[in-house]
Amino acid sequence: MNSSTAAATAETGAPVLMRQDARTIAVVGLAHGTSHFFHLLLPPLFPLFIRDFGSSYAELGLLLTLFFAISGIGQALAGFVVDRIGARPVLFAALGCFALAGVTVSLSTGYGGLMLGAALAGLGNCPFHPADFTILNRRVSGPRLGHAFSVHGLAGNLGWAAAPLFLTGLTAVFGSWRLASACASLWAVVVMVVLWINRDAIDDRQGDAVSSQSSGRFARAGAGTTAEHPMNFMRSPSVWLCFSFFFWSTSALSAIQSFSSPALQQLVGLPLSVTSLVVTGYMLFGAVGIVIGGFLVAQSERLEKIIASCLLLSAAMLVLVGTGWVPGVAAAVLTAVSGFGTGLAGPSRDMLIKQAAPPGATGRVYGMVYSGLDLGFALGAPVFGAMLDHGWPSGVFYGSALTLTVAVASAAAVGLGIQRQRSTPAAQASTRAT
Repeated sequence: MNSSTAAATAETGAPVLMRQDARTIAVVGLAHGTSHFFHLLLPPLFPLFIRDFGSSYAELGLLLTLFFAISGIGQALAGFVVDRIGARPVLFAALGCFALAGVTVSLSTGYGGLMLGAALAGLGNCPFHPADFTILNRRVSGPRLGHAFSVHGLAGNLGWAAAPLFLTGLTAVFGSWRLASACASLWAVVVMVVLWINRDAIDDRQGDAVSSQSSGRFARAGAGTTAEHPMNFMRSPSVWLCFSFFFWSTSALSAIQSFSSPALQQLVGLPLSVTSLVVTGYMLFGAVGIVIGGFLVAQSERLEKIIASCLLLSAAMLVLVGTGWVPGVAAAVLTAVSGFGTGLAGPSRDMLIKQAAPPGATGRVYGMVYSGLDLGFALGAPVFGAMLDHGWPSGVFYGSALTLTVAVASAAAVGLGIQRQRSTPAAQASTRAT
């Protein structure tokens, strides 16, 4: 092939590759947004479950514990399944579980039915992060990978933001939370159809766009090493520090998602019509932060510094709300705005995990690390629910700020480990070679 032909091929190939990347990113984002939507299948309806079934906040918090316990254990195992059979079939099975969960909740006649719905939703949730990140890392070209992580996180936040509006809105329209839950099930079916139509875009068994086009700065040392035992990744301190980061940061998120609305009612006397919008606002501000964070990833070598600055800013806002010094609607707005900092940190967090992951263990590492997210939700929800039951709404905000601060320490430790790895002679030689 002469130089002119090669140039023409490059010119025509670049737009095609961009379209392929965009379709993969969009479809994976839709699936991820749906998984986050089903995180909140139950919490927006908590006041109605209390009315109809006489449950306490602590009991309802245990529903989230069940959801995230199943999701967390399953997520760690799902990474091995994804690495073995591929991500695409696993995603279809997961969406099927969501559809069953929505129907189960709609037919519930008591707490037991809600538990079964929570269990099915947790089973559906478990494979999404290892499946999504495996597809993105293998099919999206390196220059757009940071933006792919940004869209992935953005879609998740939009899913969280949409769930309260969707469920409470349809409950108001139909006068029945059962019909609203059934409509959530229908949404999962619609997404399955979209994924089937675009199934070629999420086939992680076709090539590896990242391995051939990833930037040298994000390439891991030792990428050309021989195959290791499948469990060797668990010996890496960075993997467990990333797990710790997710545990603490999502303990804070569980408090805001599930209990910030009733906490603000008790703390500053706001009506439910106002406080019910706080979670949606928090997620929308987080979505804006994620978009901006996608550009920050490309500009920074020390991702843990971005994470620390953003999370500490959010923690400071939550402490201020917890004091009760901020009156009425201003407290609700400040709680919502604190989502910007956590969103801003998101893409840097995902790229930090990519840097810490050993070669060839994408699904397993993301599965294990993101199971820390589920554990944080599982243990955080009943603790913060008990704070409300015992009349301490400020504890929801103080506790969130504390866990975000501990998460910063975990991210800093991961960053230091990566820097030490880069400073070794083997890593420096690999960087020069790329």
